[in-house]
Amino acid sequence: MNRNILLAILVFYPFLGGILVYLAGKYREICRDYLADFITVSEFLAAAALMTVDGAELQVPGICGFGLGFALDGFRGIYGCIASLMWMMVTVFSREYFRNHENKNRFYLFLLWTLGATMGIFYSADLYTTFIFFEIMSFTSYVWVVQEETEDAIRAAQTYLAVAVTGGMVMLMGLFLLYHELGTLVIAEMLPASAACADKSLLYVAGTCLLVGFGAKAGAFPLHIWLPKAHPAAPAPASALLSGILTKTGIFGILIISCQLFFGDGVWGKLILAIGVVTMFMGALLALFSVDIKRTLACSSMSQVGFILVGIGMQGLLETEQALAVHGTFLHMVNHSLIKLVLFMAAGVIYMNTHALNLNEIRGFGRNKPLFKGIFLTGALAIAGIPFFSGYISKTLLHESIVEFGGGMPGKMIEILFLISGGLTVAYMTKLYVAVFVEENTDSEKQKSFDETEKFMNRESGFALAASAVILLIWGLFPHSLMDRAATYAQSFMNLQETGERVSYFAPENLLGMVISVGIGAAVYVLIVRKVLMRKMENGTVQYVDLWPKWLDLENLIYRPVVLGILPSAGRILSRILDTILDGIVVLLRKTIYHDSPLPHEREEGNILTEILGKILNAVQTVKNHTVRRKHPVYRDYVHEMAVRNEEFKENNRVIERSLSFGLMLFCIGLTLTLIYLIWW
Repeated sequence: MNRNILLAILVFYPFLGGILVYLAGKYREICRDYLADFITVSEFLAAAALMTVDGAELQVPGICGFGLGFALDGFRGIYGCIASLMWMMVTVFSREYFRNHENKNRFYLFLLWTLGATMGIFYSADLYTTFIFFEIMSFTSYVWVVQEETEDAIRAAQTYLAVAVTGGMVMLMGLFLLYHELGTLVIAEMLPASAACADKSLLYVAGTCLLVGFGAKAGAFPLHIWLPKAHPAAPAPASALLSGILTKTGIFGILIISCQLFFGDGVWGKLILAIGVVTMFMGALLALFSVDIKRTLACSSMSQVGFILVGIGMQGLLETEQALAVHGTFLHMVNHSLIKLVLFMAAGVIYMNTHALNLNEIRGFGRNKPLFKGIFLTGALAIAGIPFFSGYISKTLLHESIVEFGGGMPGKMIEILFLISGGLTVAYMTKLYVAVFVEENTDSEKQKSFDETEKFMNRESGFALAASAVILLIWGLFPHSLMDRAATYAQSFMNLQETGERVSYFAPENLLGMVISVGIGAAVYVLIVRKVLMRKMENGTVQYVDLWPKWLDLENLIYRPVVLGILPSAGRILSRILDTILDGIVVLLRKTIYHDSPLPHEREEGNILTEILGKILNAVQTVKNHTVRRKHPVYRDYVHEMAVRNEEFKENNRVIERSLSFGLMLFCIGLTLTLIYLIWW
């Protein structure tokens, strides 16, 4: 089959598959489940077949003048393969997870549609195509978050959609500015076009707008507010994809801006580095305080995104010595995707059996489950950066890029925060592992039921979880033959041509950083987790407690009050002031220049239509009073009655126009017309 045709199938096949799966589910659930498995498995096989193909291109012309463009290179090929692999595992796992859930057809429909949108993003050849599929992905993945339809899920979904839509609109503004300045949105043409641009002030504005849009999806600070709320609310299979892949679509966009638009730009590199350091540290701190296993993993995702952003920032600062940062960035992206696939599915197994996520309630669940314990431990050691696991390799490369940069005291502070964040990762992953797999539950009866549970997941779920852990383990055991080769294959996307020197990962100087982070993690776990974040209750039991101040929730502290309170109020006050000024000017003109006087044809009430209709009805009434109603005449002023009904009609319209539902209806109509235009013209 032609590779360009296969590229189109990879993008559009899941959209058709979603419809088929939905219809199959209406007929029989088992048919839907096996069909969904077949679609995701075939998608993975096709993506794997294209992974080593470089240079494939596809254009779909006629969409809004730009058309859709797709391309394939090492980076895109690998990430397309990873995305389809994760979807395949999650789809197999979802069968048991959703066994007793409602709205399963809806979930599978949007699961596959989001796969198509995600593949469209990773294979996009221009930012216009990226934007189209980015917005599709935001709306389809919204259904994941709201799937359970609980109060928390609905609120989390509102936050997720608000951040996604706002980020998308700001991104669109950036695309307009970028196209105006460069005359192209094709990713491969942006580097030379940017280099030829003499005045880059407008490019920085456009780049910042794009950064807001992509950063919102990546979960970068301060646009991370959706991440700790959406993951606990969403089903575990959706959380694995939200964390492992959808955040990487945001990173993909940030890489395009940083490596194509601002390649080697120190100013831009410092901006990304600053955002990355704050995101890395704050995410780790939030994860440490959390007592909800999925919230902890969600905050961990925020922190790991920060590690990746640090690598992207270092690429802009290291100029010609970028190999360490480029390879570290890419490998940590891949590692985080595979790690969170394992950890979130493991959290899903825990939830399936306990229907709880709080550490105090799930405590001791995995004590007598050696295989499950080993699977979770593989993910925990990998994300903690322990030697012989994949996270150690990527974190070592990122750490060495910081050391390579130097940067005096600021560079030293960045290195310290990097090592501390790594230590916090060790601490909160130790907290999760000890709580679930080492400690006993404070309720002896509950612990007994945990220990006696033998069949806690079926064979399909076991396969998805164990196979994902084995892939992660093998990936980390061969850093040079697997990880380095993959990074070298993907590096051209980030404009790196030379591979750099072969890194001796287990040299003493590289192991030192890991030892420092583990030491910090051990100290934090013993002194903070065990002494501060665990309290003895009145009944004598020791419980995990969440001491993070509730008022420090940025959504409730800043975003909702500003967006829903201050901005609308300020807008109303400003509008009232402008309206009063305009009314004053009109009155002044009518009293002076125009010498206002009553018009001879002005009506006391109603308009010409109500007057004509009223006179006609009055005439009909007169005729009836002289004929059929001679004994019981009726006298009504229909001119006045029509005028009154007209005022009532206008008032009802004004009420409707002021309502939120009417505004949403107009928005939906406008959005529908826009999408029709984009598709057909």
